[in-house]
Amino acid sequence: MKFKTRLVVTFLTIILLPLVLASTAFILIGGALAKEQEEYGFRNNDYNMLIDPADASRLISDEIFLTVKGILEEDPFKLEDAEVLDTINERIVNKSSYIIVRNKDELYYTGNEVAARKIFDRLPDFQEEDALGELNRSYYYDDMKKLVRQMDFYFADGSEGSFFVVTRANSILTRRLFVDMAIAIMVILIITSLFLTNWISKGVFVPVNQLNIAMQNIAEGNLEYMLPDSEDGEIGELYRNYEDMRLRLKESTDEKILAERQNKELVSNISHDLKTPITAIKGYVEGIMDGVADTPEKMDKYIRTIYNKANDMDKLINELTVYSGIDSNRIPYHFHRINISEYFGDCVEEVGLDLESKNIELNYSNLAAPNTVIIADPEQLKRVVNNIIGNSVKYLDKEKGEIDIRILDELDSIRVEIEDNGKGIAAKDLPKIFERFYRTDASRNSSKGGSGIGLSIVKKIIEDHGGYIWATSKEGEGTCMHFVIRKYQETE
Repeated sequence: MKFKTRLVVTFLTIILLPLVLASTAFILIGGALAKEQEEYGFRNNDYNMLIDPADASRLISDEIFLTVKGILEEDPFKLEDAEVLDTINERIVNKSSYIIVRNKDELYYTGNEVAARKIFDRLPDFQEEDALGELNRSYYYDDMKKLVRQMDFYFADGSEGSFFVVTRANSILTRRLFVDMAIAIMVILIITSLFLTNWISKGVFVPVNQLNIAMQNIAEGNLEYMLPDSEDGEIGELYRNYEDMRLRLKESTDEKILAERQNKELVSNISHDLKTPITAIKGYVEGIMDGVADTPEKMDKYIRTIYNKANDMDKLINELTVYSGIDSNRIPYHFHRINISEYFGDCVEEVGLDLESKNIELNYSNLAAPNTVIIADPEQLKRVVNNIIGNSVKYLDKEKGEIDIRILDELDSIRVEIEDNGKGIAAKDLPKIFERFYRTDASRNSSKGGSGIGLSIVKKIIEDHGGYIWATSKEGEGTCMHFVIRKYQETE
């Protein structure tokens, strides 16, 4: 989840969750308190009793006053009947209320003797102008939490009478509601904060902590530590960026380790490949110095051998120079339009003379159109052909060697095949022959030796020409190298 969405959810949660929970708590607590007060007759479905108990008490006394008014209108002297008064009092006694009837200054009737004695002396006086009529005179005694409603009338003998309804204004209920709601709100806020803290912790702090641990592993060189990819939003992007960085660092580190290993192997190979001709040169020079070559024929043989060994060293140094260019992507290319027929015709003629001297038969066929043109560097392409043929010559094990060069037309490209009848390459070695420093002759026979970088140079040059190369081989029968280069297409 994105941080913006988390903020919106957090904002709504802070507002709505406490509101919903507080409303639920009010309904539950209010319902419980209202039920508890049912024994006192306070049954008010709209929670007025909880919000305004004085108003609820006033509603109770209004009900009684309407009844009394009806009685007085029917018979003005019924309030002198104790049975009628008992009936009225019974209707409100279970509602935390009772009635008082006063005759002049004397207590004529009460539904609660003890309570009436405490408040009787404080009851308001008879008011003649409101007699038998008004229901709107009410008095609230804050110290006693009592609501008193008064109705004045006349007894049969003409004496002044007052009818009072005394109701307890249940502020205790309000205080309990306030306390319970305060506790409920505190619990709600704690629950909300715990929920949001836990949610934000799992969604932000835990992932950030995991990312911090991952970065510590990177700093310590442990590039195998992986983060889960199940996260989304900004955290998920951080995780994916970390994983990309880790993979690139791992790839770079692996390449560095491989390069170091290859460089060590290169130094070892160079040491071995240089030591052999140098040792031979030193031996022949010592023979000349010691007078072993005491005839013109021996002297000529010694000098030719020294010359050939020096050439081998020169070829090795040239390969190393090219390898250095490959390793740093600094091979100098000079691309030209080359006619296939002319170029490979000259190339085969040049190579053929050398192969003929080694008793190797060279066969050449060109199945491409005479005007086929490619874009290539003539010198580097010749290096490709010479390296492949040199490799073939190196591993020819037949008395009569054969090398075939074929040019095939493949619509928008040409394919060059160079095949020999040598000893072939094992299937397990075939995928690796284009790797740098890989050699199938593990024993490193110096007569066939080599630096092991010839075919890697070939692969690099072909790929830089926009082509690709592969090999097929069968042990005991020979090897065929295939490489493809796109044709040059003139724009109409």
